[in-house]
Amino acid sequence: QVQLVESGGGMVQAGGSLRLSCAASERTFSNYAMGWFRQAPGKEREFVAAINRSGGTTNYADSVKGRFTISRDNAKNTVYLQMNSLKPEDTAVYYCAASSWILPTTPVRYNYWGQGTQVTVSS
Repeated sequence: QVQLVESGGGMVQAGGSLRLSCAASERTFSNYAMGWFRQAPGKEREFVAAINRSGGTTNYADSVKGRFTISRDNAKNTVYLQMNSLKPEDTAVYYCAASSWILPTTPVRYNYWGQGTQVTVSS
């Protein structure tokens, strides 16, 4: 069982930056691809970014490409999401997740989920 705990959310003005962190309890963290998803009120959970086990390959949703960067530190069992040039439409609860698949972009292929952290971007 992998436990994931997100942190770093908050409120920021449009154009600002935030860095989300997700700490995993599992020592075999490097065995999992990691992803970030978000869910706004009344909307389905959507893919944001994913990173493979070694950290050498990443994938992004078109809506965040060029603004967000996913990274991981396997020695610290932590995955990060650096969010720059934030927009009001980025407002959502952000979730990190762990997957035994290679680089999945769909929620059903993720085995473990964190509790989420709120990101609010004001205009």
